[in-house]
Amino acid sequence: MAQKPRILIVTPEVTYLPEDMGDQSNYSAKAGGLADVSAALISALFDFGCDVHVALPDYRSIFNGYTTKTHSMELEKIRKRLDEERIHLAADRAFFYLDNVYSGYSDKDLKVSLAFQREVINNIIPRVEPDIIHCNDWMTGLIPAMARQLEIPCLFTIHNIHTMTSTMAEIEDRGIDAASFWKQLYFKTPPHSYEESRDWNRVDFLTSGVFAAHYVNTVSPTFLKEIVEDRHPFVENCLKNELINKYHAGCATGILNAPEPEFNPAVDEMIRYNYGPKNHRKMKAKNKLCIQKILDLDQDENAVMFFWPSRLDPVQKGCQLLAQIMYDFVSQYWDVNLQIVSVASGEYQKHFYDIVRYHGLERRVAICGFSEGLSHQAFAGSDFLFMPSSFEPCGLPQMVGGIYGTLPIVHDTGGLHDTIHQLDTKNSMGNGFLFNVHDAKGFKWAIDRAMDFYFLDPDIKEVQINRIMIESVLEFNHSRCAEEYINLYEKMLKRPFIV
Repeated sequence: MAQKPRILIVTPEVTYLPEDMGDQSNYSAKAGGLADVSAALISALFDFGCDVHVALPDYRSIFNGYTTKTHSMELEKIRKRLDEERIHLAADRAFFYLDNVYSGYSDKDLKVSLAFQREVINNIIPRVEPDIIHCNDWMTGLIPAMARQLEIPCLFTIHNIHTMTSTMAEIEDRGIDAASFWKQLYFKTPPHSYEESRDWNRVDFLTSGVFAAHYVNTVSPTFLKEIVEDRHPFVENCLKNELINKYHAGCATGILNAPEPEFNPAVDEMIRYNYGPKNHRKMKAKNKLCIQKILDLDQDENAVMFFWPSRLDPVQKGCQLLAQIMYDFVSQYWDVNLQIVSVASGEYQKHFYDIVRYHGLERRVAICGFSEGLSHQAFAGSDFLFMPSSFEPCGLPQMVGGIYGTLPIVHDTGGLHDTIHQLDTKNSMGNGFLFNVHDAKGFKWAIDRAMDFYFLDPDIKEVQINRIMIESVLEFNHSRCAEEYINLYEKMLKRPFIV
């Protein structure tokens, strides 16, 4: 029997690992969605029986200080016992004593990145001898250049477009032999020679990853297309041009992320009343009363409740649109006891709170900092959720919303375009409400369409929500996501995996 291809996934973040992988399985190093996606992909690949190895920094302070909740559904699927040799912790003082994955200071984050990549390049890759390397985001951006030099197929996944730069002199000072693969790196200024560029010409990490990788993927098909079509002016030309080159060479694609298996109201341990498609009507009402009591809102199971689940970032998430119309649309639907619950942190949290306090909306609008437990309860108790992002590489709350029967109201962009389709009750199609023009007027139009749905006969609504919940569970899951990655690995290796 042919040997299974060996995959090395290189990631600076992970939420958890399958429990059979050893002592590190319950530890978390998370800054954002990359951690969840990395963890779930690793676990799903193990479920398929793939020969997967994982490289991540040895965040000793984080690992020793925090343990995550049990991901029971995911862990139950693990059949084969896996030894600790599959987990490769890169060791360096640069990240032993960090409290968070990212410090918020560019020089410290760069130091962590270089230390991590040095260990992966010098020690982990030679030890693992992978058939394919899968890198994630800017903190792994130098590795594809080394992989290309060694002729190891490399996939580079872009989760967000943040990047860092450094000189070859600084890279080499950290113990990475950049001279051996410098021609595969992307420089801010075209280099004439190694000697001429070493001390001053800065290497862009994210663009280098795209430039050198054999294949690139974003976390939704439409976000990739939008970058290629130059629809996002904030994307730097160097990254855009390299993605365009990969795209037209047939070496770039989009693979949608999927939410964690724990996001399912039937098994969610963080919500007061579990439910499924068949009994959502009764149980969502009970969950609504529960969150109303927790947040001191008016107690009314028939109140229409809207949920804000994303960080309050006006650059991307569109929270300023809600701020512009909050008072007007709460007033417009005052008689049906419209309520808003925001469980999110960010710079606009105070702005939201000031609007609520100025207009005396405390019994109708609750503004809370992020809390995982409260967020789960809000998904379970709300009727609709807001996601008016100006751009969205993928997005997960809109998928979670469908699974919980909480219908999303979204701007038609990126991953939101790929996952949400306009609800059409007559033809029993669609799963949410979209608007095309990113302004307060467009957002308000979509909210009004959601309210039109809310005012329909309860039996009609029940049928549609039942359908949406079932379709969401079937469509938004990590088995589907892992299968797409396996297909991509096979394409890159030009031979099938044995699973």
